[in-house]
Amino acid sequence: MSELTGMRQVSLWHRQDLQHDRQDYLAEEVPVALVYNGISHVVMMATPKDLDLFAVGFSLSEGIIDSRTEIYGMDVVQVCNGLEVRIELSSRRFMALKARRRALAGRTGCGVCGVEQLNDVGRPVTPLPFSQTFSLKYLDLALEHLNDVQPVGRMTGCTHAAAWVMPDGKLAGGLEDVGRHVALDKLLGKRAVENVWHQGAVLVSSRASYEMVQKAAMCGVEIMFAVSAATTLAVEVAERCNLTLVGFCKPGRATIYTHPQRLLGA
Repeated sequence: MSELTGMRQVSLWHRQDLQHDRQDYLAEEVPVALVYNGISHVVMMATPKDLDLFAVGFSLSEGIIDSRTEIYGMDVVQVCNGLEVRIELSSRRFMALKARRRALAGRTGCGVCGVEQLNDVGRPVTPLPFSQTFSLKYLDLALEHLNDVQPVGRMTGCTHAAAWVMPDGKLAGGLEDVGRHVALDKLLGKRAVENVWHQGAVLVSSRASYEMVQKAAMCGVEIMFAVSAATTLAVEVAERCNLTLVGFCKPGRATIYTHPQRLLGA
C-alpha cells in the first residue's frame, strides 16, 4: 500500500482537548493523463492503481471504443508531473477521436465539466434491454460488504468504491479511487477486460450524477445503486436510457427513481 498512501504528521482534535501529534495515512492523488496514439486526451486526478482498467473503462464509457479489442496496446509510464497511460487505438477509432477533438478546437473547458461533456449530455445512448432483475432483500448484504473492496479507503477514509453486486447480493468484486468517476471506470474496465459479471448491478459509494449513469449505460449496465443521492439530470438520463436508478441506499431502505420493474419486492 506504500505507493497508494502517504504518512503525514497530523493533530487530532477532540472537544476541549487537543491531542498529541501522531502519524496518519492519506490516500495518494496524482495526475493521470490518458494518451491515445501519442495525443493526450484528458488528465484526471486518480489513485495510482488499476490504471489499465481505468483506461479501458473510460474508453468504453466515453464512447471512444466499442470493444476492448480496439485497444492494441497500453503502457503506464511515470513522467515528471504524474503518470501517463499510453494507449494504442485501432486506426479507425483514432481517426474518429481526432475528428471529435477537432470539433472542439478553439474552445475552452475544464476537464470533466468542460464543453465536450456539456455537448455529450444529450449524447444518444442505445436504450437498455430489460434483461436483469434484482431482489431488494439482498441489498443490505451488498451494503454490508462495500468496505471490503476499499483497502485504501479503510486506511484513509478517502476513497470511493464501485462494486459489482451479483443477484444474490454478494459482491463479485470492486475497485476504489479518490475519484468516484474513476472508480466506476475501473470497475467497467475490469468487467470488459475479464468478460465477467453479466448478471447483477453496480453499487457505488457516492452520489449518482448524470455522467455516472451515462457511463454505466454506455457499458450495458441496467441497474445502478448509489449510497447517496441522485441528481435531477441523472434521473432524466436514467429514464431516457432505461436504466434502473436507486439512491440513498441504506440498510432496510432505498429511493427508487426510475424503472422499478427490474426490482423484486419494490
